[in-house]
Amino acid sequence: MRNVLVTGGAGFIGSAVCRHLVGAGVNVLNVDNLTYAGNLASLSTIGNAPNYRFAKIDICDRPAIADALAGFQPDHVIHLAAESHVDRSITGSDAFIQTNILGTFSMLEAARAYWLGLAGVKREGFRLLHVSTDEVYGSLGDEGLFVETTPYDPSSPYSASKAASDHLVSAWAHTYKFPAVISNCSNNYGPYHFPEKLIPLVILNAIHGKPLPVYGAGTNVRDWLYVEDHARALDIIVSRGRIGEKYNVGGRNERRNIDVVRTICAILDRLKPARRPYAELITFVTDRPGHDLRYAIDATKLEQELGWRAQENFDTGIEKTVRWYLDNEWWWRPLRDKVYAGERLGVLLEAAASTTMGG
Repeated sequence: MRNVLVTGGAGFIGSAVCRHLVGAGVNVLNVDNLTYAGNLASLSTIGNAPNYRFAKIDICDRPAIADALAGFQPDHVIHLAAESHVDRSITGSDAFIQTNILGTFSMLEAARAYWLGLAGVKREGFRLLHVSTDEVYGSLGDEGLFVETTPYDPSSPYSASKAASDHLVSAWAHTYKFPAVISNCSNNYGPYHFPEKLIPLVILNAIHGKPLPVYGAGTNVRDWLYVEDHARALDIIVSRGRIGEKYNVGGRNERRNIDVVRTICAILDRLKPARRPYAELITFVTDRPGHDLRYAIDATKLEQELGWRAQENFDTGIEKTVRWYLDNEWWWRPLRDKVYAGERLGVLLEAAASTTMGG
């Protein structure tokens, strides 16, 4: 049975990866420091599974990571632990530098020492997959797609920190011949998504009758990837991806932000009718600083080389997502009440006076 260590496994994507792997019969060790977005409730369906275990560890604590590696003896590591919200990075970049850059360095060194201590088939088969974002590529115009060779051009503290971590992983693969692979994904959505992000924020604000904040004119475009499709992709990449290579993961589902919000409103009008159409709650707010216009992933390499295909399109995935939030108040209610209530994030002090509350 394969052993896979997942960092950040209590987060949105990480918990989906853990659920997928455990369901596939893989032994999983979830390493997470349980910061504000880490939530063990997202793992309740596998919490008692015999092939799942959890360890509360900060990835910057290299001795603790080394002990976890030595004790668990993973065949693969999927490194997801990261600070990931652009808005939070604008006003609080310290955590992004610490976790995303120094934490990745710590993981690389601990994993490299572990790998050097392996022998034979165990050493030959070891892989570390570093999970990154399409935001490292910067912003596209109206045309074109991000490919694996697109030059990096990050524009936020978050994307800059992820770009730096990507470069570290690539350097370790080239300099030390360390068996690492990198993936860069488009915007994820689906169940168990922390409510500061656009889709869960809009769903929860709508059912509470609160304004649905849309940055600028809502014309920013993102490529949406259902999180369970992403989890399958990561398992395939860490198992069969070529060492030192990069693989872009995207859903081929480009949507303007305003169209995403309107789609959610239309689904809610049908599933949970209110006194007036939910779209009347849409509120345009001051755009965030450095907001990239458009992201779009070309996943051809992953599709052709490793045979992955997204199973959900945006229409099917967003319907599942809205229904999940309507059916699982037990999961989001504690977060909404105690951790994040929908307040606007990422507002610079000099702009705060003219900014409307949103998400």
